Amino acid sequence: MTGGRAASEASKAVARVYREEWTRIVATLIRSTGDWDVAEEAAADAFERAARRWVIEGVPRNPGAWLTTVARHRALDVLRRRGVEVGKVREWMAMDELTGGVPTDPAEIVAAEPEWDDRLRLVFTCAHPALPVEARVALTLRTVGGLDTAEIAHAFFVPEATMAQRLVRAKRKIRHAAIPYRVPSAAELPERLGGVLAVLMLVHNEGYLASSGDRLLRLDLQEEAIRLARLVVELLPDADEARALLALLLLQHARSAARVDAEGELVPLDEQDRSRWNAAEVGEGLALLDKPPPGPIGPYRLQAEIQAAHGRARTADETDWRAIVECYDALEAVSPSPVVELNRAVAHGLAGDTDLALAELDRLEASGRLDGYHLLAAAQADLLRRNGRMLESAARYRDAIRLAPTGPEQRFLERRLAELPAG
Repeated sequence: MTGGRAASEASKAVARVYREEWTRIVATLIRSTGDWDVAEEAAADAFERAARRWVIEGVPRNPGAWLTTVARHRALDVLRRRGVEVGKVREWMAMDELTGGVPTDPAEIVAAEPEWDDRLRLVFTCAHPALPVEARVALTLRTVGGLDTAEIAHAFFVPEATMAQRLVRAKRKIRHAAIPYRVPSAAELPERLGGVLAVLMLVHNEGYLASSGDRLLRLDLQEEAIRLARLVVELLPDADEARALLALLLLQHARSAARVDAEGELVPLDEQDRSRWNAAEVGEGLALLDKPPPGPIGPYRLQAEIQAAHGRARTADETDWRAIVECYDALEAVSPSPVVELNRAVAHGLAGDTDLALAELDRLEASGRLDGYHLLAAAQADLLRRNGRMLESAARYRDAIRLAPTGPEQRFLERRLAELPAG
């Protein structure tokens, strides 16, 4: 193999193994050392060494075990230099000696059992309810997802220093509040799993509809949320809400290529070219919903069923809006929110009940719970247009344009306003 080809193969292998092994290695090191910074530093150092050595030595038969070995030795060196936690270092070294030590020669490393328990501990600790929501999201992306601080800061439009401080405070909170590094008990699991899924949904939502800027989509964040949701399903395969969240994310991500045109402008659902939807992701999402839930239907299952109704429709006209209304009715019962009320009203309108839909939106507007939310004004504008009330529609389109947070949304609403009949 030529030098250039060897370097290319090694680079691809490191990138692949980073995606597959980062979470497991960091999770294992946190359990062993009790120090999040040491764990991340040691894991990052192991991948840097792999990038250098695999070009020369070749990719080992078990890259994950090789990386774990190097990261473990690096963590031991860091702890020794600090002169702290000596007892833990000695205990760890003694354990290695009792098991015959861990080989450092790539040719001697054999497959190890997956440390899925440690990964599950890590996921639940990052999403612990004692942490602020923004810290949970950042810590999950950094420690579970393996994104660096600059990437996370860029994703959420904050300075890198701000994000670094957010991560430092989160780890300090875990240490000072003695947040346990463990999987919740069976009694705690349903509520705590909901917190994990909520964090992944927040990551996805920022990618699905950016909160600001001139880009509508952030596919990198959507894909990271899907990857992390796959991890949770892998670790908890019988958790229906975890499976439903993965289905929801896949069904929404499947439409990404059709949601914007060649110029990056928004294309509404009823105008999308459905041949551009990712058929494999639609199929996977629908398959995840085949198994009926073992108990009461949860909010992610209901949201996924709504997206499944779109995924099953070959054309916009074939969409079963009555079934979608029923899902929103059930969702309002189990997870009430003004946004659910908004979407339910829109579904009523698209099912043909525009008067009922507008009345619901008027009540929602009067409540003040969605003040400043551009999608309320946009929904009213669209339904008023469908109802033939063009002057009122134009007024609400202008309000929506003023409130819209991204350039693509503003320009889409401006096009809709311009398409209204003159006068």
